[in-house]
Amino acid sequence: MEEKGHRKSAIVVGAGVGGVATAARLAKAGFDVSVYEKNDFTGGRCSLIHHEGYRFDQGPSLLLLPDLFREAFTDLDTSLEAEGVELLKCEPNYNLWFADGESFELSSDTARMKRSIEKWEGKHGFERYLAFLQESHRHYEISVREVLRKNFFSLFSLLRPSFLRHVLALHPFESVYSRASKYFYTERLRRAFTFGSMYMGMSPFDAPGTYSLLQYTELAEGIWYPRGGFHRVIQALQAVGERMGVKYHLSTSVARVNITHGRATGITLANGTSYEADVVIVNADLVYAYNNLLPHSSTATSLSKRDSSCSSISFYWALNRQIPELTTHNIFLADAYRESFDDIFKKQLIPSEPSFYVNVPSRIDPSAAPPGCDSIVVLVPVGHLLDPNIDESSSSSTNTGLDISNPQDWARMVSTARRTIIDTVTQRTGCIDLSKAIIHEEINTPTTWKDKFNLDKGAILGLSHSFFNVLSFRPKTKHARYANLFFVGASTHPGTGVPICLAGAKITAEQILGEKGVAVPWRAGNGVRMRQESLGMVSGLAGKGGEVREIDRVQTGPLLSNVHWGFVMLVLGGLMVLYFIGFTEWERVGEEVWTAL
Repeated sequence: MEEKGHRKSAIVVGAGVGGVATAARLAKAGFDVSVYEKNDFTGGRCSLIHHEGYRFDQGPSLLLLPDLFREAFTDLDTSLEAEGVELLKCEPNYNLWFADGESFELSSDTARMKRSIEKWEGKHGFERYLAFLQESHRHYEISVREVLRKNFFSLFSLLRPSFLRHVLALHPFESVYSRASKYFYTERLRRAFTFGSMYMGMSPFDAPGTYSLLQYTELAEGIWYPRGGFHRVIQALQAVGERMGVKYHLSTSVARVNITHGRATGITLANGTSYEADVVIVNADLVYAYNNLLPHSSTATSLSKRDSSCSSISFYWALNRQIPELTTHNIFLADAYRESFDDIFKKQLIPSEPSFYVNVPSRIDPSAAPPGCDSIVVLVPVGHLLDPNIDESSSSSTNTGLDISNPQDWARMVSTARRTIIDTVTQRTGCIDLSKAIIHEEINTPTTWKDKFNLDKGAILGLSHSFFNVLSFRPKTKHARYANLFFVGASTHPGTGVPICLAGAKITAEQILGEKGVAVPWRAGNGVRMRQESLGMVSGLAGKGGEVREIDRVQTGPLLSNVHWGFVMLVLGGLMVLYFIGFTEWERVGEEVWTAL
């Protein structure tokens, strides 16, 4: 038992999105919180690179599921706007560029989508698109309610009636590509509505159909970008936490989590200094943490063998001119679509013809580059690094993987990727040769991702999100053996991505507060209410001064329309006629008819 009046303390290892958000939540609950981060910046991969007036988002550049961001700030008694975060809507969402010279525009504007889809699949194609949205909407709403807001403590959590009755509606046993193929009949549109699985670090041919929710949030809620870069959101959360007393220790590496008598009691830094706390929350890469910060265990070995997400070669280019042919978000899809994903996820290679993403932050936010110039980020998904101690080549006897023992091999692959990107962008868009406009370049490869952020195998999105790597099968938010040791981040429940990690921070924080007997300081059901408000399900918002008016109350429609009632009455009338005439008379008539035939 804690002594009465004793202020509980917490140490957070890692200042990634989940760590920063968890720290702020625990501080609001009255904890004395300290965060230790190896780098000299917060945000982890969600950070910025600067060069002489150019700004690049090192990792995420698309803000999706905006309600989860708003909820994080609302729970902390503030808002994005109050913290100076301005969200800019990207329109269109993307331009997709194909090898045959055609392009396709994805947008949250229904009229624009109607034109784009009907160009390739006609009027019926747009009807099927609306049906696709309906299905992906269900995936989205069920997932937010039953997965992102709830913890999965064991396999028994899968048997919750509220979740179990929706399992088949989530299509977890079908792939994103197979579900999209039921609604889109051309290969062009199937590709346009499935490439998004790359955000989960998975191939659309393997990712569970549930993840069409990503397409839904983009098409229904839009893609947003924080003015000043994505890190502005993390910076704002950090500032909120600091106002509540959170202390950040940057450029401070943690060597291990201290375990005494089966309990986490604190940490020891790389310089040998130790600090104690009532609770330790690890936001470092989960596989790295189990193998480097904790005593060796069979769990660490098991995690190392689990499927990981992909890695990337990322280029950050400062251009001395603008490239008007490129919008904020651009996708260049490989002609050999499936084969390119197989190279990445099954053979751990860089495809000979890769699909890649080109972000131009200066298109939506001019402050990202000097006047008349552009900053460009190119992300090329590639296989993760191979662990020399683990056989990952079972999918192909000829799999050579990525040679992590030869740094020159990376130089060759980076050179090949750069040349392929420049040639592809020039050929498909008709823009100038980018190589003549690049005045500065920075690069992240799987090895730099691994070294800079301690990412196991350089996997930029943590563990894979295959069926047996999610829900009750995903590593838990609390250590199974050591008390007072918790986890938050991409590789624990609920999963990867900035908004998902924000949801995970809430789950982990509430679990800690529950175990420590501390009241949850944010309003219960806050997230659910926010979703209801956004859907117009909560009355009293439309009226001035919060006045609830009868016209604004949510009401269900009639069970049956007049047409349906007419049909019911017709059937009942027929039955009454049969009753009064008598069934035997009808049988006699029937026999006469058959005799005549």
